[in-house]
Amino acid sequence: MGVRRIREFNIALLGKWCWRLLEDNVSMWFRVLAARYGLEGGRLLGGGREASMWWCDIYAICREEWFTNHVSRSIGNGENTLFWYDVWCGGEEFRVRFNRLYDLSSFKGSLVSDMCYLGWMVDGEAWRWRRRLFVWEEGMLGGSNITASECEFTG
Repeated sequence: MGVRRIREFNIALLGKWCWRLLEDNVSMWFRVLAARYGLEGGRLLGGGREASMWWCDIYAICREEWFTNHVSRSIGNGENTLFWYDVWCGGEEFRVRFNRLYDLSSFKGSLVSDMCYLGWMVDGEAWRWRRRLFVWEEGMLGGSNITASECEFTG
């Protein structure tokens, strides 16, 4: 009879919007939503009480565990992947994994390709800090144990 399960169909359509916003962050809709609700670390903000019901639903779907657990990103050359904010190496965001270094970083919006180009070894130019690192913080940088086999970066 053509009767669909409306709830599941709606969630699928909202999930498609989430995918579009992740995949095409230069589209007109992304720019409109960024202007309306704001960006933090390359990600759209929820909008709080001022958000439309449509945006609240999409934002909720994008944050649900079933969506985030089933979406993966191919890094490629790193030009569309944020170093600190995207999960691209080791299963969690670097801002969570290395929160102290993230707090001290001057370039929180860096791309993976930028960090690679500048050199992300301990003495690399990619690291710009708000202040000089303490010895134990330098140890965190050197002991991060990020290996090429752990990361899917082909830059």
